[in-house]
Amino acid sequence: MKKSVLALFLIGVLAFSVVASGCIGGGETPTETKKEYAGKIAIVYDVGGRGDLSFNDMAYLGASKAAKDFNLELKEVQSKQESDYLPNLRTLAQSGEYDLIIAVGFMMTDAVKQVADEFPNQKFAIVDGYIPDKPNVMSILFKENEGSALAGALAALIAANDGKDKVGIVLGIEIPVLYKFEGGYRFGVAWAEDYYKQKTGKDVNIDILYTYTGSFTDPAKGKTATQAQLGQGAWVIYQVAGAVGLGVFDAIGEYLQSQGKDMGPPFAIGVDSAQDWIKPGVIIASMMKRVDVGVYKAVESVVKGTFKGGIVELGLADGGVGLSTIDDVKEMFNSLPEDVKKKKLEELGFKSEDELFAKLEETRKQVPDWIWEAVKELEQKILSGEIKVPKAQNKEQIEAIRNAKDWKEMMQLAEQWEKESS
Repeated sequence: MKKSVLALFLIGVLAFSVVASGCIGGGETPTETKKEYAGKIAIVYDVGGRGDLSFNDMAYLGASKAAKDFNLELKEVQSKQESDYLPNLRTLAQSGEYDLIIAVGFMMTDAVKQVADEFPNQKFAIVDGYIPDKPNVMSILFKENEGSALAGALAALIAANDGKDKVGIVLGIEIPVLYKFEGGYRFGVAWAEDYYKQKTGKDVNIDILYTYTGSFTDPAKGKTATQAQLGQGAWVIYQVAGAVGLGVFDAIGEYLQSQGKDMGPPFAIGVDSAQDWIKPGVIIASMMKRVDVGVYKAVESVVKGTFKGGIVELGLADGGVGLSTIDDVKEMFNSLPEDVKKKKLEELGFKSEDELFAKLEETRKQVPDWIWEAVKELEQKILSGEIKVPKAQNKEQIEAIRNAKDWKEMMQLAEQWEKESS
């Protein structure tokens, strides 16, 4: 990670500053929150940790907002390696101090199952972990396949419109939750091929280059994978890799510089948060996975006494996923203190926030309006139920999507899997 990017994070979009394993809160507790579930919450981060500018940071954003709104203390615990998951969770549960312990990431699933059994009176929430049958565990899941379909359609239509035939996706560790991203992206690309043919009368076949880097923490791996995909002709690359994605942005930014350009295409698509601001001109949009919304809802349920174990799944209809807008970036930016805004603008090389937003608007104008309208059309059809995006959750299912001949065959898979799971 470049020092400038790290510095930007430290004072940037999530700068509701607390030290690791520290607390936030304070002030008199409002009368309405003086009830059983006003007190302390804890969050255990995955190995990617704070500073990934995506998944873990979004979890922190939701937890910190809930702590502020409900006057709770928030304890943060960082997992440096996978072997930390179990002791971190167990230590928190043993203390008996926390009304809710939040585990961030699929990779903590087994550890949460074990500790939840050891401490049946302790409430847990896990982001991306599938634990359907424990009364003290809320599993917060997302329909990443739906949001990623929009990203795939955007990528493919940009490529087709520019006479290109390849798009890419750079992913982190190969785990089931990432199959939902990959499968949704493939669906969106296939849908866009059909849409483009109907609009223009021209056949188009967009190849998808994909790389699992095996990491969520090493930007260098994202940069190497992206350079390879650019070399093979990828015109838009979707990053689904946490902090590894910073390397994706760097690689595309450097490629554009080598061509004497400060704005794509080629473009990157960000993930989890509205990452567009990280490299204006490089990132055309982001597939927002609102981990913050899921975490906030979990804390709120504890405070209000409505907590239930089981599955909570958030999709397009719930505001859980979606393609970022300029308003999303503005909302995030305008929530920051004035001194933080000023420092962030300096880091980015802008004299005013209007200049930053103008650059983001200009970036989006490189893509014709009809493409944005097409993506919106796909979104509406998903929301109406006319289109079902497949949700791959294992190796067999993602292979079936990879081998499908078109989006209609993929939708048949979606319907088949839905019936099997009901």
